[in-house]
Amino acid sequence: MFIPTRSAGLEALADFVPRAGSAYARDRNHDLGASRDNVSGLSPSVRHRLVTEQEVVTAVLDRHSLRAAEKFVQEVFWRTYWKGWLEQNPEVWRRYRREVSEFAMGDLPPGYTDAVAGRTGIDAMDAWVRELVDTGYLHNHTRMWFASIWVFTLGLPWQLGADFFYRHLLDGDAASNTLSWRWVAGLQTTGKTYLASASNIARYTDGRFSPTGLATTARALAEEPLPPRAPIEPDDVVGTIGERVGLLLHEEDLEPASLLAECPGMADSLVATAVFADPGERSPFGASDAVSSFTATALDDAAARALDAGGRPAQVLSDTLPSTVLRWAESEGLDTVVVPCAPVGPVHERLATLGPALAAEGVALVTVRRQWDSAAWPFASRGFFPFRERIPALVQQLVEPSGSSAAVRLF
Repeated sequence: MFIPTRSAGLEALADFVPRAGSAYARDRNHDLGASRDNVSGLSPSVRHRLVTEQEVVTAVLDRHSLRAAEKFVQEVFWRTYWKGWLEQNPEVWRRYRREVSEFAMGDLPPGYTDAVAGRTGIDAMDAWVRELVDTGYLHNHTRMWFASIWVFTLGLPWQLGADFFYRHLLDGDAASNTLSWRWVAGLQTTGKTYLASASNIARYTDGRFSPTGLATTARALAEEPLPPRAPIEPDDVVGTIGERVGLLLHEEDLEPASLLAECPGMADSLVATAVFADPGERSPFGASDAVSSFTATALDDAAARALDAGGRPAQVLSDTLPSTVLRWAESEGLDTVVVPCAPVGPVHERLATLGPALAAEGVALVTVRRQWDSAAWPFASRGFFPFRERIPALVQQLVEPSGSSAAVRLF
């Protein structure tokens, strides 16, 4: 279903653009099985930034007004919002990671093994487990039903459900995945839960599923209060760029051309380029074969496009150990390694370890944050609805129609 290359992502975008207006708004919540014409299917490409959010919204608004494509544009910004919110509340991620690790080291709760094997006896859940494992994808509406049944009908910990998704989803994203599960469970918007019903499932699956025995109430889960919100780092570039620069891409951002375009002059000074990834960092249980394969192919694709100033493609590093990165930097005589900013999540944790290891050997680690994130993240300090009010202004700021120099059409 999903080809992990930039060219395939751009083809999928071009194919979807005509349907991004009223057709998407009307049909987006329906999960009709193998037919996916009512949604874009772009999320695995966007999650790894094989295709960027800016490119997606620009292409859509070249064809539709913002009003006509409002629902789809909002869906793109939902992922941005989640990232910005988690960036300001990193303790949520740290707690989640700690709690999943504790489950992994202890006894798993009764019913968990059957649930992840598709043996719950709830036909819809068992079919969705098979679809997720086989394809690495579930429709967004189905993800909500799944999470609700997992938490309120099966009574399983939300953290283990989020982990199961994260290990298998090709578009698995630390912020979107973790915070969406929290929202269903009543933690993200305190006291507000999502309850799946057989009638809603039957309606939006065209009668394919109408499960019985689902919970009829959804009592919100509780947690310890979170610490005060952390401010967004004000600088887009953190660190000082030296004279011999290497660009190191990771699985959060695999589109070097537009990244370098935001840093004028850097492309001409690149001594070397490299890519590295470890999808197994997603969970103490590892990542699925589908996720690992998708990530590896996406890395190869990015390496072919990430040319240094001499025209060499990027080196695919064998692992993500600091010592491996340091050997690459030393072999190229680098004094600076530049990486795309990684939002809160496993890659962010990896870079936090890499920085001191490189600094100890006299190599600076410099992070570059895209303008898209810098503009939008600070507004993700509250709920999505206040953030949504900022979308028209953000579109005007960030999106330049490719067909002309005219302003984006709002109506």
